[in-house]
Amino acid sequence: MPTAILADRAITDVSGPDAEHFLQNILTLDLDALGQNEARPGALLAPQGKIMFDFLVSRSGENALRLECRADIADDFVRRLMLYRLRAKADISKQDQVLVSVSWQSDSAASQTDSTTTVRDSRFPSPVFRHYGVAPAATAGEADWHAFRIANAVAESGPDYALADAFPHDVLLDQMGGVGFKKGCFIGQEVVSRMQHRGTARRRVLLVTAAADLPAAGTELRADGKVLGALGSASGSHGLAIARIDRVKAALDAGSEITAGDVAVSLEIPSWASFTYPEAASAEDA
Repeated sequence: MPTAILADRAITDVSGPDAEHFLQNILTLDLDALGQNEARPGALLAPQGKIMFDFLVSRSGENALRLECRADIADDFVRRLMLYRLRAKADISKQDQVLVSVSWQSDSAASQTDSTTTVRDSRFPSPVFRHYGVAPAATAGEADWHAFRIANAVAESGPDYALADAFPHDVLLDQMGGVGFKKGCFIGQEVVSRMQHRGTARRRVLLVTAAADLPAAGTELRADGKVLGALGSASGSHGLAIARIDRVKAALDAGSEITAGDVAVSLEIPSWASFTYPEAASAEDA
């Protein structure tokens, strides 16, 4: 069971009588569906529907939730939560001393102790466990973890997309339980629900493979001179991209070569995802 310490993650605790109600009204995921010992993805959106902060949410006690996000955005995230709290009886605090680590390729979680909390990361089809506190000994590096994450098409802000530049559908939050479409209002809900019900989500995370190492994140994907999308993170010849699936479908139908810089690539929908390529290219690309 490989285990890696994630030094670039931070924890924010939200607790108090109104903690869950407060978060339920602003975050994308449905907290009513969040089980014990489970971490689910979620986002805090701008009113226009784009992701301002992405994170994992898990329960940390009665009337208490744990939000794990990138360390470099944690202070801004706390300030934004404070702004929305208003009169809600909820305490919001960043925990500076909590160690975050992750284990994968195991059918069972490591033993939990008084100083460690272990939860299952629900973004993955196979068992993946987050550890908060004193973790099992590290047996792998962060590069190994990111290679596994990439192979499972789990995108994260920073390496795969910029905050304020992606909708939840773009990064597959709708596919992995990160958006509660039936729970009622949340910030940005109107835009996200419209995309869902009208089926207008055209940018999606796709798996990228090549015969050579992939170029840097941000490199454009092109076919017949047209931009399809851009690369995100990569591990050697495997990577992720956010691409227009209607344009990818048109390139595939035409038998056109798709490239990232000067490297020929192939694109694939993650096997666990429920969306498909459109039957025909959009009128814009006809």
